[in-house]
Amino acid sequence: MGKISTSITRAEYVEVQPNVRLHVTDCGEGKPIVLIHGWPLSDEMYEYQYNALIKNNFRAIGITLRGFGKSDKPYGKYDYDIHASDIKTVLSKLDIKDAVLVGFSMGGSIAIRYVSKYSGAHVSKLALCGAAAPIWTQRKDFKYNLPKSAVDELIELNYKDRPKLLANFGKIFSATETSLNEGIQSWLNGINLSASSYATAQCLIALRDTDLRRDLEKITIPTVIIHGKKDKICSFDLAEQMKLGIKNSHIVTFEKSGHSMFLEETEKFNSELIKFAKK
Repeated sequence: MGKISTSITRAEYVEVQPNVRLHVTDCGEGKPIVLIHGWPLSDEMYEYQYNALIKNNFRAIGITLRGFGKSDKPYGKYDYDIHASDIKTVLSKLDIKDAVLVGFSMGGSIAIRYVSKYSGAHVSKLALCGAAAPIWTQRKDFKYNLPKSAVDELIELNYKDRPKLLANFGKIFSATETSLNEGIQSWLNGINLSASSYATAQCLIALRDTDLRRDLEKITIPTVIIHGKKDKICSFDLAEQMKLGIKNSHIVTFEKSGHSMFLEETEKFNSELIKFAKK
């Protein structure tokens, strides 16, 4: 397919399996940047990145994972492998080559699994933004971030009162409860509510249980680790652990940001992403 002319309408949905279609935002011309959202968001979280990428001559492709946003929400597996496989199918069908793969939070974990499992097929660079990796929860030999019991409580709350789960999550999403204005907070909440309850819980299980330390060793492409110093969801320790595990990587620290650096320090986030993609 190569470069698509703007006169052809691009598909907003890509079928990854019979009866499973993923929503894709595909805009702009030039080198592709593929964006994978976090839990429980959708590709709409990158609204304030898309225009900056288009203006800088990139083709921005945001993929919404199954179970979230406007993508189909089938019953079945929601582990990192199925998401990585879905991304592979989308990139194959769109004939994407040499892309920068960007993953935020859980999307970062999935991007790591993708690059490790498929030896970086379709992509030549990796950007991990507030990634929930190498492990989101503590182990005997990994003392960082959340205890598993904290995630069990989130899963329980999902089945009792999902709006409350999302409200609690919203309170710790940024450096402070007022880092993002009410309009932006309410917009994010709307995106989160569009996820299926089943996918919301299943992805929490994947986040709680998946160990990506061996995956990190398989990553050889240039990698930037973008992380907020005040992150309460994926602590800054995780960025340092990723740096130790990925050979060709460096950290860009967002001193003023919590987890939502793409909204708290939007201009810096966009310019760091563009700078890395243009290298």
